This record gives sequence, structure tokens and C-alpha cells, in this order.
Amino acid sequence: MPRKRKSSFSMEAAKTLLRGVNLRCTAARIAVVQTLADHQTPLSPNEVADELSEFGFDKSTIYRSLTELDESGMVARLDLGDAVRRFELLPSGSEGRSEHPHFMCIDCGKVMCMSGFHIELVSDNPKQKPPGKMDEVLIKGHCDACL
Repeated sequence: MPRKRKSSFSMEAAKTLLRGVNLRCTAARIAVVQTLADHQTPLSPNEVADELSEFGFDKSTIYRSLTELDESGMVARLDLGDAVRRFELLPSGSEGRSEHPHFMCIDCGKVMCMSGFHIELVSDNPKQKPPGKMDEVLIKGHCDACL
């Protein structure tokens, strides 16, 4: 039986979120939700698994939990073009997608949420419309640590 992990996100809060999307409250799902909630950045499955390995969870269980959470709309899976899938816990009512842009450092690869920012696509030509609906916005540049 896995040990309990310390988290700033309570077990009851994780259970409430899981029940809200009709998922069973397994130890792995609770731990994954708490781990994602504890971080201000999207995490890869390996990062989540590494953080939870000492508690007895294997990588396949973590990956399956992340996939189920993504399919439920509770977690967003981000594909940012670097062949690394990342996951972030979504606020309630976000309809299964992240509502803020992300910043990726082109030097170190770190990905950061830009909560509190929004991107508006405005055409220079009033007759021109966007080619479709945006699901993700990624800004690439150099983070402060790499400058």
C-alpha cells in the first residue's frame, strides 16, 4: 500500500474533483491530482511518476491515470511541439482545455503557465478572419534564468 504524500492540495479536495467528473477515487488518481495541483507548471508523465515513485506507483499507473483525467476534462494534455506531452490540472468549468498561454524556454525547455495573461488574435485586415478556433497558445523565448 502506498504511503500518503504531503500536499498543499487536500485529499478531500482531490476526491471532490474526481467525483465531479464521475471517476473513482483511487490512490493513484488522488496522488496525481495532488501532484498536478502542487505545481504551477504543466508536468510530463515522467515528472509525475518520478515524484510519486517513492509512494509505490509505477509509470504505467501514472500514465493511465493522466490519460483518464485528460479524457474526463479535469486535466489538459499539452502537446507543445517538442515530443513531450505535459499535463496540467484545470480549474472547474474550463471545459477540458487550458485557458491561458504557456511560455517555453528555447534554451532549457522549461514550460511555464502564463496565468493572468491572455492572447487576442487581431487581424490588420478587417475582412480577414482567423483560420479556425485556437486551443493552445505557446510563446517561445528565453526564460529569465537562461538570459
